[in-house]
Amino acid sequence: MPRLANKIALITGAARGIGAAIARAYLAEGAVVYLTDINTDAGQALATELGELANFMTLDVRDEQAWQQVTASIVAHEGKLDILVNNAGITGFEESVAAHDPEHASLQDWRAVHATNLDGVFLGCKYAIRAMRAQGCGAIINMSSRSGIVGIPGAAAYAASKAAVRNHTKSVALYCAEQGLAIRCNSIHPAAILTPMWEPLLGEGPEREANMALYVQDTPLRRFGKPEEVAAIAVLLASDECLYLTGAEINIDGGILAGSAATPSQ
Repeated sequence: MPRLANKIALITGAARGIGAAIARAYLAEGAVVYLTDINTDAGQALATELGELANFMTLDVRDEQAWQQVTASIVAHEGKLDILVNNAGITGFEESVAAHDPEHASLQDWRAVHATNLDGVFLGCKYAIRAMRAQGCGAIINMSSRSGIVGIPGAAAYAASKAAVRNHTKSVALYCAEQGLAIRCNSIHPAAILTPMWEPLLGEGPEREANMALYVQDTPLRRFGKPEEVAAIAVLLASDECLYLTGAEINIDGGILAGSAATPSQ
């Protein structure tokens, strides 16, 4: 039997990248998947491509009323919500190259990153718990980052927001246990994963391979991770194979946080 058979899943930021990979993996494992994103055209196109068990709903994760409407609609239509993946996130560099270091970042830019990365996760957890309370069980998966464990001087808001996601995950896990609910909450911490977010930095032509090597030169495995590799972890955390795992964090970083770079033997 597929590992996620008869489960209903909601994924934010699912129009592309890691979110899209998780949607594909969940569908392959038998789940009914609700893809959400603020990019309605791309999200709807992907849901159509993925087939009848994939559904798309527009969701701005910063909007509490939108969270209420989306989760209520899913529960009304499906009778339950089993899985939430809080994947939507921004770096702050999407619109322009602005200062994001601790000295020069503007308060407006700081708050914009936190509104999506942290407020969105807070709201997702809040309404997932309420939706899952009826059946007393479920899985919440929050997408943090390697940057939530170490400092990033040039992306202070992003690093701070992901560190907060890491800690909020543990608070949610403990709260659900305290409430007598078998609702597990865990976080995933990817490092350099080759998604569309990286494309502007990598370029095209002969310099692309050189740029890719430069960005992973301190990664022991000497390569970018793949969205599908993150999705595999998201499948495990959503499945009934790890019902005793909550408040945990899983790093997928090619060995960076193991302690030091390792040079492969020639």
